[in-house]
Amino acid sequence: MNKKKKNAFRKLVGKAHLILGLTTGLVVFIVAITGCLWVFQEEIKSLANNVPTIEVQSAPIVTPTEAKKIAQEIFPDNYVHGVLYGDADEAVEVIFFQKKPEEFYRSVYIEPYTKEVLYSENHEAGFFHFILDGHMHLWLPEDIGTEVVRWSTAIFLIMLISGIILWWPKKRKNSKQRFQFVWKKSTAWKRKNYDLHAILGFYVSIIGLLFALTGMVMAFDTVEDAIYKSVGGEKTVKFKVPDNVSDQRIAENPSDLPIDCLIPILKERHPDAELMEVHFPHTDSSSIYVEMTYERGVYYSSDYRFYDQYTLEEIETPSIYGKYAEAAFADKVIRMNYDTHVGAILGLPGKIILFLASLIVASLPLSGFLIWWGRKKKGKKKQRVNS
Repeated sequence: MNKKKKNAFRKLVGKAHLILGLTTGLVVFIVAITGCLWVFQEEIKSLANNVPTIEVQSAPIVTPTEAKKIAQEIFPDNYVHGVLYGDADEAVEVIFFQKKPEEFYRSVYIEPYTKEVLYSENHEAGFFHFILDGHMHLWLPEDIGTEVVRWSTAIFLIMLISGIILWWPKKRKNSKQRFQFVWKKSTAWKRKNYDLHAILGFYVSIIGLLFALTGMVMAFDTVEDAIYKSVGGEKTVKFKVPDNVSDQRIAENPSDLPIDCLIPILKERHPDAELMEVHFPHTDSSSIYVEMTYERGVYYSSDYRFYDQYTLEEIETPSIYGKYAEAAFADKVIRMNYDTHVGAILGLPGKIILFLASLIVASLPLSGFLIWWGRKKKGKKKQRVNS
């Protein structure tokens, strides 16, 4: 490509970068700053936990069926999504979640030995719900906000690539200014702002690409499927609860339901599991599924196990969400997507990196707008001088 064509190409890329930046800048800022605030939500919420520590007893703990019945006395018309068991000194959490006829997301915490209701929590209220709503929907109606965010994420990916092209120095002797701030006392604020946009933008571009790609995997089914297939995936990427393998039925008013025997069995077999969330079957023909977490705040390495609701025979799922030790490489790529997106994949250091990177990403629309505004004013000034 000759010099003239290179200049024409850079000019076209610059125009596209400007238009896309002005179009989606506000969305990128909101998504980045809310993502930054969301990073440490689990750590902050744990500090403000309203549920008291439980005194461990030798008595049997509340069963899933008992916990469900107790919690439904508080919310009788809503759907119980699951019952979460932690350590012996933690309350049992009954989780209510449904999307229709209207969204409902609550938790009821129960003392596992005395079966006393300790506390209920509204997950649709509070600071972090507000932040998540902004991150996912821009505080707009969900159908509208989701579409704006998902397509703005796709545009942000294009902007990152175009930004790298524009950052690339035309001459090797100018490369130093692309990697570090070369400022003097006389350096004008416009130059400083430009360097902040270009240099910080370059350094954050790799993490930004990771943000955008993992966000698009969650936003677009086609992207998720394409990435999964491209790395050799052969299963379905959608979570699927398999049907029972038996055709038995539970008698009316049984003294012991099979699901109530499951948690003690799993706690004995898997003492390293920190959390176990048991979910009731949706129908007479569907299985029980249990999510077993081995590291709090990390989801990709969880085991998803499925059991016949009548015989407790373990059942395999056609989905990638099964036992982590048996997951193929392609399965792990998709399962790690959320933890990668929020930085949890690298633990606390990963969250700190993501927090700082999100702040820088949030600054790019602001510094970019100032670059455009400065050039616009400069152009108007030239017009007045020449007229």
